[in-house]
Amino acid sequence: MANIFLHDEFNPEDTAMLQALYSRSPESVEKHTEKVKKTGSGKFMETFYIGYGHASIADCGSTTLFIEGLSILADKAIQDWPLYCGQETSTRYTDMTKQSIIDPLNTKESQQILKNWLDFYKSSLGPMREYLQQRYPRKAGQEDKIYERAINARAFDILRSFLPAGITTQLSWHTNLRQAYDKITWLRAYPLPEVQQIASNLEQILKEHYPHSFCQPVDEAAENYRRHILTHNYYYNPDQVVNFRFTTNIKDQDLEKWSYALTNRPPKTSLPYFLSELGQCTFEFLLDYGSFRDIQRHRNGTCRIPLLTSQYGFEPWYLAELPSKLHDSALKLIDQQIKAIANLPADEPTKQYYLALGFLVPCKVTYGLPATVYTAELRSGTTVHPTLRAIAHQMIKALQDRWPKLKLHADLAPNVWDINRGKQTIEEKTN
Repeated sequence: MANIFLHDEFNPEDTAMLQALYSRSPESVEKHTEKVKKTGSGKFMETFYIGYGHASIADCGSTTLFIEGLSILADKAIQDWPLYCGQETSTRYTDMTKQSIIDPLNTKESQQILKNWLDFYKSSLGPMREYLQQRYPRKAGQEDKIYERAINARAFDILRSFLPAGITTQLSWHTNLRQAYDKITWLRAYPLPEVQQIASNLEQILKEHYPHSFCQPVDEAAENYRRHILTHNYYYNPDQVVNFRFTTNIKDQDLEKWSYALTNRPPKTSLPYFLSELGQCTFEFLLDYGSFRDIQRHRNGTCRIPLLTSQYGFEPWYLAELPSKLHDSALKLIDQQIKAIANLPADEPTKQYYLALGFLVPCKVTYGLPATVYTAELRSGTTVHPTLRAIAHQMIKALQDRWPKLKLHADLAPNVWDINRGKQTIEEKTN
């Protein structure tokens, strides 16, 4: 019968080394942990000469970084990684009025643009809450606290569209040491100086804590290659844009072999991962940048980072949800801001800091079939932001039209006021 041990008390590098010793020693981990205790955590790795696959050893040690005061644009850059694990501040549940804003140009004109966005957000929160309370009055039996949180969440859902992408946020990044190093090499080449500086700071902190895993010499040829790729090809900004399109290279005859898996899958159950070998599903669509951030969280595939511009207009849903006075003010503000941003002496990547999250961007996502089904079903629910939910429903329809036998457990109910949003919180227990 197998023996099972759990050791999570050591430095990540020592934990990685403990695992690496399995490949060269038949001894129990219990003997190796005694060596750690004798040498002291943080020094154990120094007692061994590593003569093979050092990078693979770094896969076995993990750490968690907490990054605060970065822009939403930088936040997306860090999360643009298939193995990213972590959390970020949600603009759907958080009052962003006290957040600072990254202003790369720091001119009178750029400061005014950012102030205009944030002033509208701040001044609209009160009227927006009052309007929503009239539109969705509290029903008998509904708790005041939950109802108030639900109203606030709905107000944030709408007004987050007027937050500039330069607004600051915070995120955690749980990663193994190898992935941290690999990701940082790409962040160093990112088109935005803010991200390059964050990469430098991350690398310095990790070198101090884990010197054996961050001691690689800089390869200038590789640095130049990554810099060229990200400078010229990073942002998704196609010449032709479609409102919605679905394409796939999955062959019908290959799917026929898996009829049981496709037609008998219970709710909240994933398709077997190996069905990803059948091919890929690609979706192209227009979506506001705020909701793009939600679909980008699905990393079992590829989600291109779009270039945020005003070219495709402002998502109509946000404007339609505003009371009439705010609606008229919002239209004037958007028109004024577009003109002011166009006059800024900056390149397109830098102008992103001054554009609001409600502007539409071209998106492109590519997944295997299991990840496609998972993403479409999960994002079809009533608590999903309405602009992303509409895209998920289009994904569901496209899949049903293409493969009628594919069983899908989607929530296609119409959008309704849902007080359950007020229950989606984290709070300290009082008992």
